[in-house]
Amino acid sequence: MNTIDNLYTNDACFLCPNLCGAARAKTAGRCGVTNQIKIAKYYLHRYEEPIISGEKGAGTVFFCGCSLQCAFCQNYEVSRNKRGKTVTVKELAEIFKRLEEDGAATIDLVTPTQYSLQIAEALDIYKPKIPVVYNTHGYERTEVLEIIDKYVDIYLPDLKYYSPARAKRYCGKENYFAVAIKAIEFMIKRKPIIEEDGKLKQGVIVRHLVLPENLDETGKILTALKPIIGDAYLSIMSQYTPFGKIDGLKELQRKITRREYARAVEKAESLGFEKVFLQEFSSQSEEFIPDWDF
Repeated sequence: MNTIDNLYTNDACFLCPNLCGAARAKTAGRCGVTNQIKIAKYYLHRYEEPIISGEKGAGTVFFCGCSLQCAFCQNYEVSRNKRGKTVTVKELAEIFKRLEEDGAATIDLVTPTQYSLQIAEALDIYKPKIPVVYNTHGYERTEVLEIIDKYVDIYLPDLKYYSPARAKRYCGKENYFAVAIKAIEFMIKRKPIIEEDGKLKQGVIVRHLVLPENLDETGKILTALKPIIGDAYLSIMSQYTPFGKIDGLKELQRKITRREYARAVEKAESLGFEKVFLQEFSSQSEEFIPDWDF
């Protein structure tokens, strides 16, 4: 049985599947950050799925660093730890409370993995009455999910890559799919859907970002996901927007076409997915990337 000390001490961090063992009290891990909580922005964000955004938006907190480090990251300034300010656990709890008071439909924790234990501490100080969303790239250890699960109402994981070769090419993690599908299966089993008045109170939404020249990956991902999806939602995203030149990845230098997105949706339909969110093509714009002004 894993304890917190097996997963994290000031001398060795094993919170994510990188298992880098960094002494994050002194130096950054593979996630790019130390154990000091660093935030790039928090605000009411209207562009998540409508059942978690509500009327005023999700109370979204963008955490700095990332244990996946995809080559094409749209939030690269944050994931590479180039922006942001440090906050204490108590200050993070105050941010949750402030967002709730501002009318947030949910508390939306974006890329929380590297700070999961501190987030749990903050939620011990102040647990909002609105749902808490764990918004993750999917590259998660179930041992860590076991610890934070009692604090989370909604899981919002990505399922990005299927083949080890593609995962290695895009994020350097050959084991991405094996790790992510196990984590997502854990999430779906733990959080059956509860909805009230068109709002999600508990459950899972699995996101898949369609990438150019990668429909084969999309098909394999959806085929593997269907048997375990249960009552969870699928969200098929069209928003991929390349930033500058992505070295050595020629196929990712453009946005996806309408035909590529349509074929991804057709695949989901042919497999029998019923609870599916689709995304407007207007999302393919830098305008939807937040200003990192915290």
